Amino acid sequence: MRIGITGASGLVGRTLTATAAAGGHQVIAYSRSPERMVPGAAEVRDISRPAEADFSGLDALVSLAGESVLGFWSEEKKRLIRDSRVAGTEAIVHGLFRLDEKERPRVFVSASGTGIYGDRGDEVLDEDTDPGFGFLASVSRDWESAARRAEDFGVRTVCGRLGLVMGRTGGALPLLRRIFRCYLGGRLGSGRQWMPWLHVEDAARMFLHAIEDETLSGPVNFVAPRAVTNAEFTRAFARWLNRPAPFPVPGWVLSRAPGGMRELFLFSERAEPAVLRASGFDWRFPDLETAFIEALGPNLAA
Repeated sequence: MRIGITGASGLVGRTLTATAAAGGHQVIAYSRSPERMVPGAAEVRDISRPAEADFSGLDALVSLAGESVLGFWSEEKKRLIRDSRVAGTEAIVHGLFRLDEKERPRVFVSASGTGIYGDRGDEVLDEDTDPGFGFLASVSRDWESAARRAEDFGVRTVCGRLGLVMGRTGGALPLLRRIFRCYLGGRLGSGRQWMPWLHVEDAARMFLHAIEDETLSGPVNFVAPRAVTNAEFTRAFARWLNRPAPFPVPGWVLSRAPGGMRELFLFSERAEPAVLRASGFDWRFPDLETAFIEALGPNLAA
């Protein structure tokens, strides 16, 4: 199968490229610097102007490009977060529309995020749950709406709502490891907020599963089988690194801090992978322990 991937240089993109290539698929990576090699990709195409990019000859297209949500949310940062997702996806879908029907990919899988649910406390959130409120919820709604316009001209479309992605070489874990190793770790606020998460290798396999399972369409929660609370995650992470977590950050500090801190760190999203379960997806990293073994190495407390 010929699989196109935008955002192939990111954590999920690199892993998906390697996983797909190892499975015998031919990967076409899309980059704004097409002269740069992408490990595992058979070909690199220019996407500096997404609406004019060459998406022909693909069986599937995966869109992963998007400005990181980590960092201070200045107005410029928020514009980049929104435009890289919404306007970028609109341009890609326009590029697909320009193709003859026989040249279009059969399936388009767009990344999305569990941030679409907003702050929901202990409510269990599956794919039938209505979107919530907040900046990321608004962006994700528009992002998915832009992606699903591909359905209007017959392209099966899946929106993979990613939780917190854990990996050895990227995502949040390397930063958290440095913080905890300096004895500065601690829960955030009450710690009762739910954190949907997944290992990056499972994330890559979920994108391939969405491509290969023709029964899947629309939103799909790309998360581990069980979300954990921030307090659970903090205890498990500190125990794994054999470090205490003595410095909880009061909720009022994050609530009053500018730049999206409350939404990033205190919103509770108990997302459940109902669609993946029903489709028979098999997690390699179903719990924190198995994820930590791969991403962090041996348990230092053992």
